[in-house]
Amino acid sequence: MEYGGGGGGGASSSGGGEATDASRKKKRFHRHTAHQIQSLESVFKECPHPDEKIRLQLSRDLGLAPRQIKFWFQNRRTQLKSQHERADNSALRSENDRIRCENIAIREAIKNVICPSCGGPPVTEDTYFDEQKLRMENLQLKEELDKISSIAAKYMGRPISQLPPVQPVHLSSLNLMSMPNFGLTGPSLDLDLLPGSSTSTFPNLPCPTFNISDMDKSLMADIAGNAMEELIRLLQTNEPLWTKSTTDGRDVLDIDKYGQIFPKANSSLKNPNVRVEASRQSGVVIMNGLALVDMFMDVNKWVEFFPTIVSKARTLEVISCGMMGSRSSTLQLMYAEQQVLSPLVPTRQLYFLRFCQQIETGSWAIVDVSYDITQENMYPPSSCKVHKLPSGCLIQDMPNGYSKVTWLEHVEVEEKGSIHRLYRDLIFSGMAFGAERWLGSLQRLCERYACLMVSGNSSRELGGVIQSPEGKKSMMKVAERMVSSFCASINPSNGHQWNNISTLDEFEVRATLQKCTDPGQPNGVVISAASTIWLPVPPQHVFNFLRDERTRPQWDVLSNQNPVQEVAHIANGSHPGNSISVLRAYNTSQNNMLILQESCIDSSGSLVVYSPVDLQSINIAMSGEDTTYIPLLPSGFTISPDGRGSDEALSMNNGSTMGAGGGGSLVTVVFQILVSSLSSSAKMSPESVNTVNNLIGNTIHQIKAALNCSTS
Repeated sequence: MEYGGGGGGGASSSGGGEATDASRKKKRFHRHTAHQIQSLESVFKECPHPDEKIRLQLSRDLGLAPRQIKFWFQNRRTQLKSQHERADNSALRSENDRIRCENIAIREAIKNVICPSCGGPPVTEDTYFDEQKLRMENLQLKEELDKISSIAAKYMGRPISQLPPVQPVHLSSLNLMSMPNFGLTGPSLDLDLLPGSSTSTFPNLPCPTFNISDMDKSLMADIAGNAMEELIRLLQTNEPLWTKSTTDGRDVLDIDKYGQIFPKANSSLKNPNVRVEASRQSGVVIMNGLALVDMFMDVNKWVEFFPTIVSKARTLEVISCGMMGSRSSTLQLMYAEQQVLSPLVPTRQLYFLRFCQQIETGSWAIVDVSYDITQENMYPPSSCKVHKLPSGCLIQDMPNGYSKVTWLEHVEVEEKGSIHRLYRDLIFSGMAFGAERWLGSLQRLCERYACLMVSGNSSRELGGVIQSPEGKKSMMKVAERMVSSFCASINPSNGHQWNNISTLDEFEVRATLQKCTDPGQPNGVVISAASTIWLPVPPQHVFNFLRDERTRPQWDVLSNQNPVQEVAHIANGSHPGNSISVLRAYNTSQNNMLILQESCIDSSGSLVVYSPVDLQSINIAMSGEDTTYIPLLPSGFTISPDGRGSDEALSMNNGSTMGAGGGGSLVTVVFQILVSSLSSSAKMSPESVNTVNNLIGNTIHQIKAALNCSTS
């Protein structure tokens, strides 16, 4: 190796200036000896970057200038780096050549591939997406058909029913062949009778547009996955998380143990205004597990299945669809409002994630967990802030089309205003929005649809009036629409608020005014008035009194105390109170008007809903024709326990034994009256206010008198 030296010998004077410079330049380079190179290499292996002390020592040992030592190490490091780069480049070129050859081989193999089923050429597009495209086109065609049929019906004066109803097919929906037969013989259940068969929409709800990024979706998936793990553990674990109440035997969650097992980073339990509502309940449901899962994951079916609890709901975004056409692994961002059927209790607004997962064969879990939405003013604010901790249900298939459902409700509630005194005990007990209410409603509705499968009339049904299964089905559909309309009138989705129009010593009357333009309601301005009272009578006794046609003249001020006869009866479940009735009042001025009534009861409360219907419309329904355009304006009662013990109910009744042992009842009286057929005159006149005040006041007084309740 040659390297420039630091000096040189003297130059010959006979060479002139140019000769001297050439000679000096030639002497600046020299080659290191083998000993010097070997010594430098051995030091370089141990220390490629020697400090000044090492370079001075090498200079003395090898007879080289320190500058020469420094430059030698620099050149050696550069040389080693170049060698490594050349080796890496050579390896990358070899890998690139190998991959290119594999790519060419794969392309040639794809050209010659054949379908193992038919032996034909390969399909260039994914058949899954082709199927989804056809389903979407089918849904669009159905919507166009419904629109054209609606327009034609307006001109023909009656609905068009020559075509069978077409079910809307949603993305990742379940196979319709998997719907339950409820373990009964005979034909399979008509899907047109299940919730969601009618196109339920909420035109007055805004539909916000979301721009959810992939990072947000990943965060939602993590939240839902963790919530699912917590839900399953809470549903399958007893002590020490859950203990049995000594008073009513209900499951009680140990809050301290829960906080230790499931610590939360941003827990709001330190806030003294926040309370926890936790409840768990299990029971058997007469419906197949797949059908239940489909109901929960379809927001329209879900709302129609729980009209007494869910006042409105919407799927805001589908984060992920199910796997292989099933509902498993479906994740949705949803909005819902939950209600107690009284204008005294504000609705609870929730933004939450709903995640469905198949745990094993015949077992599914559905979890709801709150998710904060940053967009504001999407829906009117509520006077109650609710944060839903992991809640939901575990569905397990049982023989003969039954399912076991274990339900969990777990929320943190912060009341921004005071709770009305009548509902304070019921809400604080957790019964108002608890698991028992959800499961009881689910069991009752599943029984209702299972009754359609029973061939012939039961011993409690009046034979000879409803002569065909189609007539029975049609009557049940119109009664279902009546109940849903009644529940919606208590917490209307169009944003109308209740106004206090009368405050008496015993009760207060609240009313709201709205325009009705739907084909299933009278066209005009309707006033809805309601009042809630407490009665020292068990809810079961109040329900039996209000639903019985023999005692109806005692409270129905419109019947003028004339006798009422039941002319048709359809049983809706194992409890005799779950039924649909057609009533006729005698000696009235309107002999062509009948009363359609549905009464229903479960472990959390009961309803008695009725609506006047003309004789022609009843005949249309009993003959099995379409009842969509039959106008209904329902009124009725909601009955629920008061949440107090029997001792408290006894003291509030001044020592009376009425109601002892069963507690008292909270009864909400609701009337809807068509005050004007002109939609432009939407004003609450003094005459209308006076009419509804007298109607509700007289009804309440007669109910109290018939039940021997104190008027104080």
